[in-house]
This record gives sequence, C-alpha cells and structure tokens, in this order.
Amino acid sequence: MAHSRLVVGLMSGTSLDGIDAVLLRVSGSGVSTRFRQLAFIERPFPGGLRAMLLRNSSPESSRVDDIARLNFLLASLYADAVRDVVRKGKGKMGNIAFIGSHGQTIQHLPQPVRLFGKTVTATLQIGDPSVLATITGITTVGDFRVSDMAAGGQGAPLVPYFDWLVFRSRTKNRLLLNIGGIANITVLPRNCAADRVSAFDTGPGNMVVDSLMHEFYGKAYDDLGRVASSGAVSLQLFGRMMQHPYLKHRPPKSTGREEFGEDFVRELLRHAKGYGREDVIATASQFTAFAVYDAYTRFVAKRMTVDELIVSGGGAHNHFLVEELQRYFTPARVSRADEFGVDANAKEAICFAILANETLAGRPSNLPRVTGASRPVLLGKVCRP
Repeated sequence: MAHSRLVVGLMSGTSLDGIDAVLLRVSGSGVSTRFRQLAFIERPFPGGLRAMLLRNSSPESSRVDDIARLNFLLASLYADAVRDVVRKGKGKMGNIAFIGSHGQTIQHLPQPVRLFGKTVTATLQIGDPSVLATITGITTVGDFRVSDMAAGGQGAPLVPYFDWLVFRSRTKNRLLLNIGGIANITVLPRNCAADRVSAFDTGPGNMVVDSLMHEFYGKAYDDLGRVASSGAVSLQLFGRMMQHPYLKHRPPKSTGREEFGEDFVRELLRHAKGYGREDVIATASQFTAFAVYDAYTRFVAKRMTVDELIVSGGGAHNHFLVEELQRYFTPARVSRADEFGVDANAKEAICFAILANETLAGRPSNLPRVTGASRPVLLGKVCRP
C-alpha cells in the first residue's frame, strides 16, 4: 500500500466482556481508504471488572470516585491491549501512527431533557484517550460520539460510515447487522451514496441473553447458541417482550443498557418464574432476532427489499440467532462479514481505527441522516502523547 500507516483500533462494547484490539495497515482516506488486517486479539476484562462497570453504569449504584478511577484504569488496560496486538503482528510501538479507541460506554442519554433553561443530551465513554496517548506514546483519537450529539445527533450508530465505505454494492440491496451487546443495522440500497445510508439500533443484541446466562449458569454468554437451541420459545414471555416501546420508535434512534440492561432483565425474570432456564434463554434470543426483522419490516421494507444480510459481532457465532435470522429473512441470503474480507469479530475495532483515520484526514464521518445531527462533523478528540 502506497503511503500506508500502521494503526490500532480498540473496542470495548456494551457486552462488557473485554477489549478487542486490531492492528491494521491503512492507506488513503474517504472512498480511497484501503486496509489490511495484520493481527487481532480479544482480551477479557480482569475478574470483577465487569461487575464494577455494570454497577457504575446505573445511576442508582454508581459512584463518582469509582468512575474517575475506572476512566484511568481502562486506559491502562487499553494500553496493554495495544502492546499485545502490536507484538502479535510483529510490529513496534514506535511505528504505530495512531490509535482509534471507542472507550467504554457507561451512560448514553440521547433523549433530550431541560436543565437550567438548556436542552441537554449526553453520553459518557470512559478510558480516557489522553491517558492512553500518554501511556503508549502514540497519538490517540477517542470520544467519537460527543461532537455528533453536540450537533443535535444521537451520537450513534457510527459504524454505518464504515459499512458504506466497505460494503456498498452496485447491484445488491444490503443490510449490515452487527450483534454486540446491542444490535444495529445499516441499510445500503444498491449503488447508494453516503447521504442515502440509513441505520439505527434495533434493540438488544447479546446483552439480555448474556445477563441471563450469568444469572442461570454463571457463564458469560451462550456459546454457539447451544442453550437457546435446547429450549422452547415461550409465546407468553415473547409477547410481553414484543411490547417494548423502543421497537415502535422511529429512526434515527439508538439504545443501550439504559433500556435493555439490569432493569429489563429483572422484569423479565419476574415474569419467567416457572419456566425452564433454557426456555427463557431461547425466548430472549428469539426476541433479538425478531427485533431485527421487525425493524426491517417497519422502517426499511417499504423502500428496499433486502438481497443480502451480512452479520458481524459476537452474535454472528450464535447458530440459533443466525438460523432464526435466515428463517425471518428468506429468500435474502444471510452471511458473515468474513465472506467479504472483514473479520466479523474485529469489525467494530477496525471501524474505530478507520474513523480515527478520517478524523486525522480532516473528514467528517458521521452520517446526519443516520444520527439525526444537523450537519456533518469531525468525530473524536485528537490526543497527542
């Protein structure tokens, strides 16, 4: 690649399961962007950190001193992940041009409230990029969501710009589905320009099932969807979940742990007494798949019939979810991002490396039609070591 740079992308998502780090060789920017993946690692959080992050993602149990310390701790853990992925890719830290780091979301509040005569939205990602830049000695771009929200947007989803750069097609109508803690879709009509892209969060991805797996089995997730596949969907529980008001909200919209976190799971468990554990897991998994299809039928199908559904994120490995998606979306083809040259596990980490590349090139990379922002803006804070 001519004039290429070595860059690292970092992602720790709403699943709160750890850090994804990717080492890329990148050249160009905008539609001329080219990249090659050199190494990828997944680093689980230390024992007890997930519980501490969960506790500090809830207004009822968070502490400002915990949040301040977590902000620095996560930056240090990110730095370790950077060193590890560079070592795996047989690179040198001194040769890394920059880091793109999403940070760890502990609050995302896109719905406006009035405070002291001002209309306020907010989002908070911790794992401070300035701390990360100083520890590693590498320029770091982070805090990507804030400027979009300052311009009136939801601050999410931001992956659709990357989806458009990499997956647009002249001949196929495509849906890009990422199933992390939250599930989101990007709508790419055939031969679409950037200003025709639409995208939004559909509802829970792995978040609810992961919480239930921890509650029932002490496990972090449903490996390959085996537990869901062994259960039967409860129509009563499923019907109750289908009534969640988020499904009817029109895009642009985004969601997170505030809607589908601990309170949602506790309410579900209250109504699930008497049901087998595997049946509750199957029902929650079914809801994830249904919410994606429901979003498509409500907000996309009238203007675009999907030809291909391309899945990434941890949920791409869940056979139950993928089979249910194929059942819902037939005759469209359901495939994984890997078939298109993008590691399904690394996709979000790759995305934030590419978004950092756009920012450093002076290119706005939010999509106002997607986020609801009033205008295109540069994303992220550039922190020099």
